[in-house]
Amino acid sequence: MDHEPTILEDVSAKPANRKPAKGGGLGRDVVVASICGGVVALMVGASYAAVPFYNWFCRATGFNGTTQVATSAPASGPIARKISVRFDSNVAPGLPWKFEPEQNEIEVNIGQVVTVFYTVTNQAARTTAGQAAYNVAPLTVGSYFQKINCFCFTEQTMAPGEKREMPVVFYVDPSIADDHENDGLNTITLSYTFYPVKDPVVKPLASGENDKRKGNL
Repeated sequence: MDHEPTILEDVSAKPANRKPAKGGGLGRDVVVASICGGVVALMVGASYAAVPFYNWFCRATGFNGTTQVATSAPASGPIARKISVRFDSNVAPGLPWKFEPEQNEIEVNIGQVVTVFYTVTNQAARTTAGQAAYNVAPLTVGSYFQKINCFCFTEQTMAPGEKREMPVVFYVDPSIADDHENDGLNTITLSYTFYPVKDPVVKPLASGENDKRKGNL
């Protein structure tokens, strides 16, 4: 008569059931949570601090196509070499504006001071405000594209239905002729994007002032 094999358990091989020490695990969890919270707070603070530094760095170096700010025309004056400048316009979602350049493209001498206009219309039945961000392409010419005056320097507030011409005064720095990486450069594109401002600073209009103001920077 066959019998089923019997398996004997080795009781001595089994680990003993031990109760965890009270309070030890809880204290360790609190320490880990505190460290994680501190790291997250540090990362958030660093990200906020990096934003103004990044903006300053781009303005100072022309990195990422950020244009430069000039106070006057170049001392050397314009040179014979010509270059085409194209104008691009965009409006971010949430801002009910129509925004376009009066000219899509012009040809200028390098070093020549030029004034062009963009037209902006507030298509909403309420006062709205926007701030323009800008860059140039190709990105390598950002340090040579000099703006003397621009609507992008300040926040723009538009009355309901208001239409306004906004000027840009600029020149291409003659020193670009010494940069051999740009010897074959024929065209620069200046691009603007208006973004909505959630809490605009509303300034009261003077008595009798026309809503259709021109050239407000």
